[in-house]
Amino acid sequence: MRFVAAAMVFVFHVAMQQFFADQGAQQTLLSVFTQAGWTGVGFFFVLSGFVLTWSDRPGRPARRFWRRRFFKIYPNHLVTLVVAFVLLTWAAGVHVDGGHALLNLLLVQSWFPQLEIRASLNGVAWSLSCEMLFYLAFPLLIRPIRAIRPDRLWAWAAGVAVVIFLVPAVSSLLPREPFLPMGTNSSYDFWFIYQFPPVRMLDFVFGMILARIVMTRRRLPLDLGGSVALAVAAYALAPLFPWVYTLTAVMVVPLGLVIAAGAAAARPHPPTSLAGRVAVRLGEISFALYLWHQLVLTYGRQWLGGSRGLSTPVALGVVVLLFALTLALSWMLFTLVERPIMRRFAGPRRDRLAASEQPAAVPAGTAVGAGAGADHARADEGSTPDAPS
Repeated sequence: MRFVAAAMVFVFHVAMQQFFADQGAQQTLLSVFTQAGWTGVGFFFVLSGFVLTWSDRPGRPARRFWRRRFFKIYPNHLVTLVVAFVLLTWAAGVHVDGGHALLNLLLVQSWFPQLEIRASLNGVAWSLSCEMLFYLAFPLLIRPIRAIRPDRLWAWAAGVAVVIFLVPAVSSLLPREPFLPMGTNSSYDFWFIYQFPPVRMLDFVFGMILARIVMTRRRLPLDLGGSVALAVAAYALAPLFPWVYTLTAVMVVPLGLVIAAGAAAARPHPPTSLAGRVAVRLGEISFALYLWHQLVLTYGRQWLGGSRGLSTPVALGVVVLLFALTLALSWMLFTLVERPIMRRFAGPRRDRLAASEQPAAVPAGTAVGAGAGADHARADEGSTPDAPS
C-alpha cells in the first residue's frame, strides 16, 4: 500500500512537470492525477498514526521512540538534501538561500507560509516537517488515545473527521493573496490546509484512533474491497468539491477505512497480493522513492531535452525510464543507508540493551488488544517506512 501511495505522488509530479507537448494528453494527465498527489500524502499521514499506535508498547521510554524515529527518516533526508543542494548549485546554477537551507536541514520548513521556503531544495521534504511534529507529540498523544473507551472510539474518529472538514472554513480567514503559481488559489489556503504541521496532525490522530478501533475489534463499516471501492469513488468525485476540500477532507475517511480494513484483513494472514516478496520490498523502499522522485523528474526532464515538451510516445518512454531510475536510487538508499543505520542505531540489539536498563512495567488491562496478537505487539515501528512520507 505504501508503494501505491508513493507511486501516486510520482505520477502527480509527472503531471506537474508537463512532459507532454500534446496539450490534450497533458490536460488529461492533469485531470486524472492531480488528486493523486494530495491522496498519496494523506495516506502516508493517516498510515503513520495507525502504524505507530499499532506497534506501540506501553511503558516504552519516549527517548527510545524518538531515537528510532530520528534514525528512520533523518539520514535519508540528509542524503537527498545534499544531492538537491549540489544539483541546484552545480547543475542548475541557482543560488541557494542559506536561511532556507538551514530550515530544511532542521526540518522546520513547513512551519513557514512562504512557498519559496517550503518548496526549496528537495521540495517534497516539507512533509517530513509534519512527521517530525507527529513523532515529537506521539508519546503525549498515545496516552489519552489509549484511555478512550472502546465503545467511544468511533465517536472520537468521527469528531476528528469533522474537524478536518472544518479546516477550510478556518483557512478562509487568511489572506487571499498571493496565489499559487499553478492557479488562482490562495497560497495561504494551500499552506494552512495541506502543509501546516499542526493541521496535518489531525490526519495522524485519525490514524491513531483507527488503529485502536481495529485492535479492540470494533466493527468496521466496510471490508477491504468495499473500502477500496469507496476510496476510488471519492477520488473520482473529488473534482466536484471546492478545491480546498480536495486537499485533505474528501479523502481522509476513505483512506482511513482502507488502512483499517487492510489491517483487519491481515489477521491471521495478509492477502497474498499484498504480502509477496516483491510487494513487501517495494513497500520498504517507498520512503526513499518519495524523497528521490521529484529530483529525478525535475533534472531528468531537463537533461533529456524535455523543456518544451515531448511527443506522447517519447514522453511515456522517458517517464518509464525515470521511474526505473528512481526505483534504483531508492533501492540503493534503502540498502546502503536506511537499513544499515536502523540496524546499527535502532535495531533489536539496541532495544534489548535499553530494556535491560529498566523494568518493563505493563499495568493490568493495558494489553495491546485482542485484535493485535503477539506478532503485532512485537512489531518494530523502526522498520516501518511510514514517513512520506
